[in-house]
Amino acid sequence: MNFLELASSRFSARGFSSKQIEEDKLLNILSAGRVAPTAKNNQPQQIYVIQSNEALERINKVSPCIYNANTVLMVCSNIDVCWSSADNKYNSAEMDASIVCTHMMLEAKDQGIDSCWVLRFDKNLVKELFDLPQNIEPFCLLPIGYIDENINPSERHFDRKPLEETVIRL
Repeated sequence: MNFLELASSRFSARGFSSKQIEEDKLLNILSAGRVAPTAKNNQPQQIYVIQSNEALERINKVSPCIYNANTVLMVCSNIDVCWSSADNKYNSAEMDASIVCTHMMLEAKDQGIDSCWVLRFDKNLVKELFDLPQNIEPFCLLPIGYIDENINPSERHFDRKPLEETVIRL
């Protein structure tokens, strides 16, 4: 499968089976995040791998969008390490975390693992329940795993605007 086919086949999985992800596949997914480009290559990402029953109980308290996944990647950035503009009006923390998350989602799909990018969670509760240091900012959750056999892409997944509506040639 070429990259465009891979990217097109990936969809937000909103239901996972109980089958555990093999460690080698998980390491490949995490490695894809490690090689993702970040501003000035500062690599501020901090990926928390949530798999223990106790940690899964906590993550289910912060979001209704975990969908029974038995592995959740909490994608964070170290705001002390990310690139910041000279005037401090912008920093790359969220953008870097987004790029890292995208790399991991696509590698997961290539490994036969599905995912769902989750932004619906209580960041303050995450910081409290996981005792995150003040400089670590959570940006998204990525439940990953083998998809439940009854889950299909949403109907909206296939709605794509034509390039003419999203690309402007100058």
